[in-house]
Amino acid sequence: MPKVIHAACSHDCPDSCGVLITVDDLGRATRLRGDPNHPVTRGFLCAKVAKYLDRVYSPDRLLYPMRRIAPKGRGVRVATDVEQIFERISWDDAYEEITCRFRQISDQFGPEAILPYSYAGTIATLNYASMDRRFFHRLGASQLDRTICSNAGGEALITVFGRKVGTDPELFPRAKYIIAWGANIHGNNVHLWPFIEEARRNGAKLVVIDPYKTRTAQCADWYLPINPGTDAALALGMMHVIIAEKLYDAEYVRKYVHGFEELVERVRDYPPHRVAEWTGIATEDVLKLAREYATTTPAVIRVNYGVQRSTNGGTNIRTIAMLPCIIGAWKRAGGGVQLSCSGAFKLNDEALERPDLMHSSPLGRRSRMVNMTELGHALTALDDPPVKAVFVYNSNPAAIAPNHNDVVRGFMRPDLFTVVHDQFFTDSTDYADIVLPATTFFEHKDIQKAYGHYYLQMSNQAIAPAGESKSNVDMFRELAQRMGFNEPCFRESVDEMIDAALDSPNPWLEGITRQRLEREGHVRLNFGQDEFTPFAAGGFFTSDGKARIVNEDMVTLGLDPVASFVAPAESRHSEQARKYPLELLSRKADNFLNSSFCNLSSHQSLEPKMNKLELSRVDAELRGICEGDAVRVFNDRGEVRLTALVDGAVQPGVVATRLNWSKLMPDGIGINALTSERLTDIGRGATFYSCLVEVEKVGD
Repeated sequence: MPKVIHAACSHDCPDSCGVLITVDDLGRATRLRGDPNHPVTRGFLCAKVAKYLDRVYSPDRLLYPMRRIAPKGRGVRVATDVEQIFERISWDDAYEEITCRFRQISDQFGPEAILPYSYAGTIATLNYASMDRRFFHRLGASQLDRTICSNAGGEALITVFGRKVGTDPELFPRAKYIIAWGANIHGNNVHLWPFIEEARRNGAKLVVIDPYKTRTAQCADWYLPINPGTDAALALGMMHVIIAEKLYDAEYVRKYVHGFEELVERVRDYPPHRVAEWTGIATEDVLKLAREYATTTPAVIRVNYGVQRSTNGGTNIRTIAMLPCIIGAWKRAGGGVQLSCSGAFKLNDEALERPDLMHSSPLGRRSRMVNMTELGHALTALDDPPVKAVFVYNSNPAAIAPNHNDVVRGFMRPDLFTVVHDQFFTDSTDYADIVLPATTFFEHKDIQKAYGHYYLQMSNQAIAPAGESKSNVDMFRELAQRMGFNEPCFRESVDEMIDAALDSPNPWLEGITRQRLEREGHVRLNFGQDEFTPFAAGGFFTSDGKARIVNEDMVTLGLDPVASFVAPAESRHSEQARKYPLELLSRKADNFLNSSFCNLSSHQSLEPKMNKLELSRVDAELRGICEGDAVRVFNDRGEVRLTALVDGAVQPGVVATRLNWSKLMPDGIGINALTSERLTDIGRGATFYSCLVEVEKVGD
């Protein structure tokens, strides 16, 4: 008889859906659907995961360990390429080569010459960060500062609230005014959308603020295109109006906000007419937005991570996070702001990751930190010691890392030993010496947190691993034992690790055990109340329980302790715009997830705008460009070739294209050839959207 297994989608998405997988008598998955009993998933899946059987059973799956036999840079485009580029080897052979090379490099250069590179190819707890961290800590390898996606916004949120928590998505139907600020909810947070539609049926207004006219913007009651990276100016301008017209909640501010007087002084510098010059939003619209937001209750903001991918990205999030504090939006169910809910799931990360093992490494101390956003620099310029080995898993840096050309130059080094653990032959496997097959979330057990809701889930193994693929946990456990690491933690089972993760002092985890998760599938965090309104009566996770409008820690970063707008280093407001006048948005495709799913034909068919450059008719005519023309997009860092899409979803001065695998681009060069390794003001994150370019038509 077929059986139905409860799992959880582990891809990097706020929804963290509950998934029901039907498995037949032969052990093959035949169907998947959203869990109808999960209060956020509610029985449906996004277009990406609805086609997940195509991924699990793709003929292009990497199924066995492989060793390179062709020069680096030659990669697998179609399945028939494999035998000319890689030879199949056993796991024993792979482990032997990896351990031998790691020992040689450690002996000659020190263990810090070995660099792990991973991010959120899976965000399930164990396979994201557990046995892998133990392995590299015990080895003494360089630590990776995992900043590339959410760090700027997350750390900025903490500077105001003290923890990454936000409005419960299940309370959005109570809202009467909803701002989607840089948040393409309909495209990449689709399980929030039904709650917003319910709110709109109840009379709520949906406002979208975004430099790109997304799916969500097309559905909005009011769409406000904004110049990239000017979000802090708009938030400060809104607060100027709210304070000047006494629309703030004086009682809430008095009781629960620290630094309001300083904010009053700061926003004097941001009158609407000045904000309009920076943001491109008309003065009357700044006034209208501020007044509607402050006087319509409850009001909620769904802000997403695109807002923080500019050089002033942390400040953008800080200022937006202040808005619900000054109008008292937190007082009512359905009010507030949501960027991330992940801070509510405070598991026992130390037990999982064991940072104490660094003291048992050959270094006997904490190893150096290498910022993943600066991978190109790390591979081409870092010294003392230089990086001599890279172990890539849960990521595809040859596509997603900024400064692509330097990243590739680094990976092409003949003296660099590279291992890649993945499900497919990605851009990064094009430079790998050893390639190892990885499982999907169908094929291993884990627990799943979320950053868009408040349910912890069990993700059970539904089917046997494809081919000889192994999970991160199993692979790093076995590799540690081959390295001779004898600590008991390297022999722990998955269940023992889950038990350790749940052994946390976090009161919101009280009563949640592995056995209960196995029995129920998903469990809501234990807030002790039916409605989670975290800051209705203050209670911010700060030293005095107040929201931090003034934060002196900003001074150590060279920033205003309140907030101020500083134009991004590459923007229409910077000197470089004279040479490169167009602001580039290297967007995420709606039907891919960063670089995941790019290679699957069933997903490619949903993305007709891939490898196209969207530009306004004004900018096209200035350059003699017509629809369908081949164009060259370039700056001092590199160039890419694309096809022009005139009258795209952008305003004059902005161009946009979608992230793709580099090998699927016309010249095999990814869009990140144009982006820089410059870091954000808070959180040391990537600045993908602070990028100036010029565009020209390519002759026949």
